[in-house]
Amino acid sequence: MTQHHDHHGSRRQPYSPRVVQIPCSVPAVARGQSAGPPKSFIQFFSRNGGKKATSGVMIDHLPFWDDGLARESAMSGYDEGNVYWSEQGLAENQGTAAQMAEKKFREFIRNFQVGEEFPYRDQLRKNTNKGDYKLEVLLEDVMKYDSKLHDEIKDRPSDLMPAFEKAAKDVHAAMLVGRREEGEIVPDVQVIVTSSVIPKGMRDLNALDYSTLVHVQGIVIAAQKPRVKATTIAIQCKTCKTIRRLNVRPGFGSCTIPRICEGAVADEGGDMNKKCGVDPFVVLPDKSNYVDQQVLKVQELPEHVPTGEMPRNIILSLDRHLVGRIAPGAIICAHGIFQISPSKAKSQGAMSVAVKSPYLRCVGVTEVTGVGGRMTDADFTPEEETRFRSMVSQAGFVDRLYKSVAPAIFGHDNIKKALACQLMGGARKRLPDGARLRGDINILMLGDPSTAKSQLLKFIEKAAPISVYTSGKGSSAAGLTASVIKEPGTGEFFLEGGAMVLADGGVVCIDEFDKMRQEDRVAIHEAMEQQTISIAKAGITTVLNTRTSVLAAANPTFGRYDDMKNAVENIDFQSTILSRFDLIFIIRDERNEAKDQRIARHIMDLHSGNATNDVEGEIDIETLKRFVCFARHKCSPRLSEGGAKRLQDEYIAIRQRYAGAGEDGQKAIPITVRQLEAIIRISESLARTTLSPVATERHVEQAVQLFKESTEDAASRGVQGEGMGSPEAFAELNKAEKCIRERVGVGMSVPEQALCQDLSSRNGVSEASVRKALAVMIQRGEMELRSQGRYVCRKR
Repeated sequence: MTQHHDHHGSRRQPYSPRVVQIPCSVPAVARGQSAGPPKSFIQFFSRNGGKKATSGVMIDHLPFWDDGLARESAMSGYDEGNVYWSEQGLAENQGTAAQMAEKKFREFIRNFQVGEEFPYRDQLRKNTNKGDYKLEVLLEDVMKYDSKLHDEIKDRPSDLMPAFEKAAKDVHAAMLVGRREEGEIVPDVQVIVTSSVIPKGMRDLNALDYSTLVHVQGIVIAAQKPRVKATTIAIQCKTCKTIRRLNVRPGFGSCTIPRICEGAVADEGGDMNKKCGVDPFVVLPDKSNYVDQQVLKVQELPEHVPTGEMPRNIILSLDRHLVGRIAPGAIICAHGIFQISPSKAKSQGAMSVAVKSPYLRCVGVTEVTGVGGRMTDADFTPEEETRFRSMVSQAGFVDRLYKSVAPAIFGHDNIKKALACQLMGGARKRLPDGARLRGDINILMLGDPSTAKSQLLKFIEKAAPISVYTSGKGSSAAGLTASVIKEPGTGEFFLEGGAMVLADGGVVCIDEFDKMRQEDRVAIHEAMEQQTISIAKAGITTVLNTRTSVLAAANPTFGRYDDMKNAVENIDFQSTILSRFDLIFIIRDERNEAKDQRIARHIMDLHSGNATNDVEGEIDIETLKRFVCFARHKCSPRLSEGGAKRLQDEYIAIRQRYAGAGEDGQKAIPITVRQLEAIIRISESLARTTLSPVATERHVEQAVQLFKESTEDAASRGVQGEGMGSPEAFAELNKAEKCIRERVGVGMSVPEQALCQDLSSRNGVSEASVRKALAVMIQRGEMELRSQGRYVCRKR
């Protein structure tokens, strides 16, 4: 049968079935009776091999048969009637191709061999014996068996997938010969297609991919609850009771119920001439066939979204054995047919008819496993593994690694070391009772403005294999965790994951953490410690994974860190959230002339282009990212006995130092068992940096030192100096600050030495306290030094 092509050059499917009329002259028939096809014409049509002898008339454009018109066109004893003929089934070439593909696939299932095994034949037998009527096929195996068949699957999956499933059903039926009872129906077998090819980016999908097999990777952000979809619909005429069965297109496709019944009922005279009328059909749900169907919403991975762009997403349609396998937050590779969804609304012009929304009708789904769902063993070649292990064995590698973290930022060596530990992470553990201990490290940077906190966050976002960057002011509890969305069309509720779900297995960078609302910060408590998010809303009760590290940056309560205030007053966070951070850094903008000169010189070099980022021993960011993936995937260190004993002694000593801190209300950061687990995680991350399977005493010592320089230092921050840690010292400093304000008016300048002596003699405040209060007020910008530091002037 010849295929037709429209003026755009695209292939148009032949009519199946197609009813055509051929005008011809036939003997007169009785009035009131329809003229049927004469035997002579049918014989003539057969003798001509089915060719359409139409005497030059375009039969595709002839009007349909009308009995009234036929009766009115009689002349000279003859009626000018219409002859009907129809083409049933597929076109000749199309039918042959489908049949050949079915035959090839049947041979593939039976004969494909790996060594001495027949994997697909054995898999089909094993699955059907368990009641799972499915067959998972790897496209690369089809390529090895028949490259032409592989290409046809990729180019025409809509045509060949039904043929493949029929072939699998035939093979299964052949296996049941002798075991199947007479009349027993053989169930349909679903063919699930997977592939190990590199997935295509969502931004690369276009109109040329329509009706082809594509492979797309992304993260599931929403999953509707499973529903049933009809595959065949049984309809019955209300008048003549005729039952017909209509096939429903897969995916989001549907079928059209005919408005006219071809049957007839007896009229008053007993003749079968009375038509059934318009819209006589009703659907018989009990006699229709159904399959399970689920709709997923998949978004491109955060690391694939260009800067400044909105992430793309696509809708997936899953059916039968693919339903219920994927939860929100999972990283998947979807193998499916790129199609367009039919318009649901009524036509509102040419645009609604011409513009359609694409979706993916899945024929296979693979959940990607490994580091955060992104890495597998196949991603590391033997050469790459050898290079990484050789790099680790070099002298000074650890220092080079730390220097490779944000090399454009001057200083902050301890923070860079901690960020390197966060990238590596500790080892996750699962206890015998099923409980899970997190291995991810959470870090909080609390400090003055202009101390490179946001730049450090931006670097980690680029260096981490999986990362999401967000700002506290623009983040809500639902945006960080998960939200329940109501679908406009059906009114059903489904889950949509937030930033911490999207960054599962990676790092969430939250800037301006102090600008978040308190109720939004509380929402991430569970996500930070238990690494799950429990949802119980709108009838949806589920738990999502948030196996991610949190890197947060915040400013102190007063904008800058105030030395006149203790740690409790400077850190405006509850102890419940602070205890969940493994490391807390206080970053100060200290006024030091030598340090300021080095920083200024470094910044000038950066802006003038004189600074070389590729310093000696530095690891470029792509290599760093690959090494982090490799270390997290290949190394899972555990604490040694000596390291455990050393850590136990250190923890007890830290607890003893802070035993009385909570009694006077000066305890800002709690030292609890969580801090013990934090040091364990830091020790494991330090061991993972060198690909060591055991965290030794040396790693524990480095972890304890890092903990002392961060969290323990932050917990003891406040008024510094000998004898200045007691409540009485705080009271005296506040008194000295009050006296200075009373003695020096706004805009006044007084000698510093005279001021200190005057307040010490008149107000009973020690000269050391007055000098400390002056230093703090100068740091806050309330006072300033003049005349080479001999005078102090009050600015505000």
